[in-house]
Order: sequence, then structure tokens, then C-alpha cells
Amino acid sequence: MNLLAKLTSSNAPNAVLLIRLMVGSVFLSEGIQKFLFPADIGAGRFAKIGLPSPEFLGPFVGSFEIACGILVLLGLLSRLAVIPLLTIMAVALYSTKLPIILKSGFWKMAHESRTDFSMVMGSLLLLIIGAGAWSLDAWLNKRLASHDRSPATRH
Repeated sequence: MNLLAKLTSSNAPNAVLLIRLMVGSVFLSEGIQKFLFPADIGAGRFAKIGLPSPEFLGPFVGSFEIACGILVLLGLLSRLAVIPLLTIMAVALYSTKLPIILKSGFWKMAHESRTDFSMVMGSLLLLIIGAGAWSLDAWLNKRLASHDRSPATRH
């Protein structure tokens, strides 16, 4: 089995579509908002929390959130798409939630990070089980499997 076939394979139940819709739509929305409201959500927010090069980082992160969010919604290369999203979430948790736990304690941080936690768990689920049967990954995987079984490709 080649790498693309491994990346697109999934035995996930059809209900994983709900997780894809949640993860993909939240990241797509957040990415778009980094461009619509850069002072509050994009570069301005990144500058406020002390991230380097916020004028570059805001649109850079927003672009990844949009592109990967769309891939997750479509279920196309979902396992690859969630890797940058998990990285974005790790930076977000470190830069915005760690200070909260240090200043205000666990329960304040738990409240403030509920969406972050949900997005991380949903992304990890997609990384582990794949996009499911109702996805472009499943369609692509079937095409790859039928191509591998065709007599012309056998040696």
C-alpha cells in the first residue's frame, strides 16, 4: 500500500462527518476572521500576546486555518491537514492559556480553553481514524484501490 493510500484510508464511522464539520468550520471561520478583523483576531492579537512578527504571522496562520479547514470539511487529505492545525492549537494553548493557569488557576483556564480543547480532541480523532466514508479521502482511496487491482497495473 502506497503512502497516499495509507493517508486516505479510514474505517471511521459515518458520524465522523460531524467532527469534520465542527473542526473544519471553526478553523475556516477563525482563518477568515484573521483577515477580516486583523487588529482583534489576527496580527493585532498576535502582537498583544507577544508572538514574533505578528504582521507576517497573522495572515500566515489565517491562510493555514482557511486551507486546512477547507480540506477537513471536504475530507481531503484530512490526516495531513490536521497536523498544521494541531501545531496552531499547541501555540495558542501555550501562548494564551498557560498564562491564565499561572495567574488565575485551573478552573479559569479550563473555562477559557474549552473550544481549544474540543478542537484539539477533534483534530486528534481525525488524525487517528481518518475522514470516514463520506469524504473525498474515501473516494480517492477507492480510486487508488481500483487502480491497483486493474490488470494493466499488475506486473
